[in-house]
Amino acid sequence: MRAAVLHEIGQEKLEVLDDVEAVGFGPGKVRLRIRATGLCHSDVSAMSGVLPQPAPFIPGHEGAGEVVDVGDGVTGLSAGDRVLVCWLPACGACPSCKRGQTQLCLAGFMNAGTPNFKRPGGDVFGFAGTGTFTEEVVVGAGCAVPIPDDVPFEIAALIGCGVTTGLGAAINTAKVEAGSSVAVIGCGGVGISTIQGARVQGAAQIVAVDPVASRREAALRFGATEAVAPGELADAKQRITGGEGFDYVFEVVGGSATARTAYEHTRRGGTLCVVGAGAMDDHFQVNMFELFFDEKRILPSMYGGGDVLRSYERAIALWRAGRIDLESMITHRVRLDGVNDALDQMRTGESLRTCIEL
Repeated sequence: MRAAVLHEIGQEKLEVLDDVEAVGFGPGKVRLRIRATGLCHSDVSAMSGVLPQPAPFIPGHEGAGEVVDVGDGVTGLSAGDRVLVCWLPACGACPSCKRGQTQLCLAGFMNAGTPNFKRPGGDVFGFAGTGTFTEEVVVGAGCAVPIPDDVPFEIAALIGCGVTTGLGAAINTAKVEAGSSVAVIGCGGVGISTIQGARVQGAAQIVAVDPVASRREAALRFGATEAVAPGELADAKQRITGGEGFDYVFEVVGGSATARTAYEHTRRGGTLCVVGAGAMDDHFQVNMFELFFDEKRILPSMYGGGDVLRSYERAIALWRAGRIDLESMITHRVRLDGVNDALDQMRTGESLRTCIEL
């Protein structure tokens, strides 16, 4: 079986190999044939070591495909079913799940420490317990979510992570109010989805912030009312809000510097929503006086901040109704052999989302 493997953390290139085997099939598991997978910035962060991940590993967690086989005890899934990959499945039994905060369930993270592939040289892990840069993968049944027949695999793959994360940050976590002012810092796939979520919620002004001109241009097509380079954000704050600051600012980069910028451009009593996944040793700082005096809400958003199954259904409904544009988010398409080209496109900001077709 073919798969793209990172041998050591810190390497920038993946090696496409044909001697990989998906392992772990048994009770409660399903074997999937991956048909499409998106390249998410989290994959790159895991490769660089920003996000913890054992190596060697197969990146990819934003995928969709078909069920090949189901293990004993699996109900609701059959061979041939079309599914998307949920990299953070809810166990239904832990305290977070019982509170209704299924996006905080740790069951999926526990899977990340168990190899689900092997090669002649030894075990291989799948990123986030999945690993979708491969032809086949074995995952827990909760990771395979059926999708309607009218949803293409490449669209379903995006819904499996980036779209759900961005839409949910605006709708579930921040709960953007109609008529409000919004700034989104970082306009890759998740940032564009956040912009679309703010638009769906009825925000009056949506300012997209990104250093890459092509991404700023794209943001305007997806609902931003204006797009600026990072150095122009202060001027936009002055013009649009009279210097007060935006009602909502979304940080979709995953860095303390951009989080601090987001905080400083949020109005007193406004909301800073942190969507980007950053490093454990990168510390965001506020002083105790401003924390008290400004009363700004600081809201992290994990996987869209809500029940992911309901979020998937909402994304599909909005897409069907033409309220969000998912097709245009896919700016590049490659086969598995072109995965390193896709990585380069993401690092330079050339792509919003690259679909890897298998």
